[in-house]
Amino acid sequence: MTGQGHIPPGALVSGPFDPGLQPERTELAWRRTALAIAIGSVVSLRIFPLLLPADAAAWGLAPGVVGIGAACTFWVAARRRQLQTTAALHSSTPAVLSTPADLSTPADLSTPAELSSEAMPGGGMLLALTALATAFGAVSLAIVAVSLLVR
Repeated sequence: MTGQGHIPPGALVSGPFDPGLQPERTELAWRRTALAIAIGSVVSLRIFPLLLPADAAAWGLAPGVVGIGAACTFWVAARRRQLQTTAALHSSTPAVLSTPADLSTPADLSTPAELSSEAMPGGGMLLALTALATAFGAVSLAIVAVSLLVR
């Protein structure tokens, strides 16, 4: 069942379907996420070295440093994603929305030459964020487990 405003993967977009500030709002949401990661990483830089034994305290710095690097990466990627989305929405030629891997060209296009070079961004940032959060949680759990076992 398709509701009004629903655009399936592989559909053509011939102009801005959202005349509002949706790409800017999305960028701000990613920036808030990056800021939350940075704050969590700074807190982990303060707490994790205290939880670990003195000879392994340096390992407690690794999650925080990686998190700060990831936060910077997300911050920059959010801006690039917003610029790419805005360019694709304002392009005069149709852009193809991200399609599943098995659909390289939508069936309603006669040649790939009709496609715009500006493609809508996919879900790579969301996947990277999920992987980072899972890895950070696993490392945090391991650090807490080690600190409890050593006591």
